[in-house]
Amino acid sequence: MNKTLLRNANIINNDCSIDKNKDIYIEDGKINKVINSRNNALISDDYELIDCSEYYVSPSFVNLHSHAAMNIFKGIAEDVTIDDWFNKEIFPYESKLSENDVYYGVKLAVIEMLDNGVTAFADHYFCQDSVLQAVLDCKIRADIAPTVFGLAPDYKDQLESAKEFIIKNKNISNRVKLRLGPHAPYTCPRPILDEIVTVAKELKVGIHIHVSETKEQVENSYKESSKSPFKILQESGALDIDAIIAHGLWVEDDDLQYLNDKTFFAFCPKTYMKLAMGKGNIYRLKDKINYSFGTDGAASSNTLSPLEQARLFALNGKLLEDNSEEFVIKEIWKHLMNAHNALSFKTGKIEMGYDADLIIWNLKKSNTYPVYNPVNSIIYSSNSSNILYTMVEGEFLKYDGKLMINENEIFNKISEIQKSILERGKGNKIVEY
Repeated sequence: MNKTLLRNANIINNDCSIDKNKDIYIEDGKINKVINSRNNALISDDYELIDCSEYYVSPSFVNLHSHAAMNIFKGIAEDVTIDDWFNKEIFPYESKLSENDVYYGVKLAVIEMLDNGVTAFADHYFCQDSVLQAVLDCKIRADIAPTVFGLAPDYKDQLESAKEFIIKNKNISNRVKLRLGPHAPYTCPRPILDEIVTVAKELKVGIHIHVSETKEQVENSYKESSKSPFKILQESGALDIDAIIAHGLWVEDDDLQYLNDKTFFAFCPKTYMKLAMGKGNIYRLKDKINYSFGTDGAASSNTLSPLEQARLFALNGKLLEDNSEEFVIKEIWKHLMNAHNALSFKTGKIEMGYDADLIIWNLKKSNTYPVYNPVNSIIYSSNSSNILYTMVEGEFLKYDGKLMINENEIFNKISEIQKSILERGKGNKIVEY
């Protein structure tokens, strides 16, 4: 395994504090030690040395909610209502996707995420074998949740397939974690949701589920059951285990009693803006919610940068809550880093014993310079060009500004798939949004 020394680095910690002039020793994929820089220290030839005296080093980013394969639908359904987006555009197109489409859609997503400093993503999609293979081939980390639509005619087959997938691949790589992905309470009603949660508990895995995305979903839940979607989750036992809540935009005050430290919300504000999903309650209740950021699918959110989502969350929050002193940068950064806590990888801190999933930032560029505070510059001014290196478990997947994956091969395949998607056209959706 390669050894790397990040010499004289300026560390941005997960709590937003800054440690200057540190040497970060990386060996066997882990941070071996972090010590004060000693410019005259003798370094063994088997260490690759990177001078970070003018750079900043931070923990990497985690994309806490994604449908990575949907990158192949980027821009295909714009300027439509949320109902038409799902029922007339995306669901019909998805019904004709192949395993190969999903494989290359995920690879396209991965190169975008690595370019933006993302080293792990929580994925919620079907064709899970293709998702897994793309993850393994690209060497990124992923928490994969096979989607289960409880109202689909082949629901039983979907659940059995997801169960077998988890049993077969649970220990396939230390860069892969698995859980179940019931789509939502409205597509997995009780007792179907109860059954899925029971299977998750048997497998000793968590769940990843869409909850209270729109006001209408919440209203319909009360009409049908006199309960909120979160109350239904609580009664099913879904909140007794590790749970990633996709969106939760319309979570209510009374729902807070059901949440715990194993419940993580993944906010994706770009989607809410684009599909006019309303203000919701997350901006008002943010201090009472355990949250971080996801990107949703690129068909609805267009880009796969959790940093961009965090930036939009802060700006929207200030506007919608009419308070420029709230949604402060330190708080936003901490919640960006909080996504590491939602997954069970040992990442998110630059400390001895942690896996070396890191970003090396060059902030001496026109968009971020001068730097009064590096986190200020990152949150409000930076983009992927400021990320010189992205490291996963001590391995550089972006090096000196260049991705270590053959992008052109992926682009060529995606061009073929794009043509095929348009030729195939739309099929019949299996569920209604």
